[in-house]
Amino acid sequence: MDGAASPRFAQVATFARLPLQRDFKNARSVFLGLPWDDATSYRSGAREGPSAIRHASRLVRPYNMFADVYPFRVLDTVDAGDVDPVPGYTEDTFARIESALKPMFAADIVPFIAGGDHSVTLPVLRARKAAGKEAASLLHFDAHFDTWEAYWGSKRYTHGTWVKRAYEEGLIARSQVFQVGIRSSLYSHEDVRNNAAIVDRTYTSEDVDSQGYKVIMDRILEAIKDRPLYVSVDIDVLDPAYAPGTGTPESGGLTSREMIHFLRELHRANVVGFDLVEVAPQYDHMGQITALAASNLIYEGMCALARHRSAGARR
Repeated sequence: MDGAASPRFAQVATFARLPLQRDFKNARSVFLGLPWDDATSYRSGAREGPSAIRHASRLVRPYNMFADVYPFRVLDTVDAGDVDPVPGYTEDTFARIESALKPMFAADIVPFIAGGDHSVTLPVLRARKAAGKEAASLLHFDAHFDTWEAYWGSKRYTHGTWVKRAYEEGLIARSQVFQVGIRSSLYSHEDVRNNAAIVDRTYTSEDVDSQGYKVIMDRILEAIKDRPLYVSVDIDVLDPAYAPGTGTPESGGLTSREMIHFLRELHRANVVGFDLVEVAPQYDHMGQITALAASNLIYEGMCALARHRSAGARR
C-alpha cells in the first residue's frame, strides 16, 4: 500500500503495509507472526510482539537506498497473518507452528517471523527438517546463551533452552552455530563450557566493541560459505536504551545501528529463514522504540536477502 496515497495511520496494519494473504504459493518470502510467550522465564508479554511490530512497520518504505533494492518486489513478500497458539499448551502450539511452516520451507519460501518468545524458533527449525531440508547453519544474535538444559527442574522447552534442543534434534548443523552479542550473567562457570560444546564461536558484546561488525561477520560468513543459514535475532541483543520493551533486558548491548550493519552483511549469505523474537510492547517507551527497531531489523533482513537474490540473478 502506497504511503503517499494512503496515510500510514489508516487501514489495517500488516507488516510494511504488505497484502494480507493466507495463500502464499506465489510468494518467495512471507512475514508470519507467532504470538506465543508461555515459555518465558521472567517478564511475559512477547505474545503482543507481532502486533506491535506490524504497527511500527507502517513507517517502512519499499526502497532501501543502502542496498539499492526494492525487497518486497524482488521477494514477492506477503503478510500471512499469525499462527494461532494454544494458550497453556506448549506441545500443541509447537505442532501448529511446525504445520504452518512446513509447506513454506518445502516450497523454498523464506519466512520472516515475528515472535513471540524465543522458544518458537525450535518448531520453526523442526518444520524445516520435516520439509526434507538439510540442517542449516545458525547465526544467533542474543544477550543470552539459550543453551541451558532445563528450567524449573525439568521444563525442557523454554526460551532459554531452544538452542540445546535444536542441537540435540539435529536441526542445526554441527560446528555451524555462531552467537553474537552475548553478555548476560550466568548461573555457573559451567554454563560457558556447556555452551562451547554446542556453539562454534561466541562473540560477546565486548568482542563487538573491540573487533567491529565487519571483522566478525567476515569470519562467520567465511566459515558458513554457501551453506543454508538460519538467522535468529532476540531483540535483547540491543541495549535497553534502544530496546527496553523485552522480557529479559541486559545492560551493555549493541546499538540499533550496529545491529543494522550486522544484518546488511547477510547479503553475502544463503539465508533460508529469519526470526526476530522477544518484543514485549508493554515495557516499551511511548514512542514504541523497541517495536520500531524490530520492524527495521526485519526489513533489513529482507533487504539483505533481496540483494543476495538480485546479485544471483545478475550472475
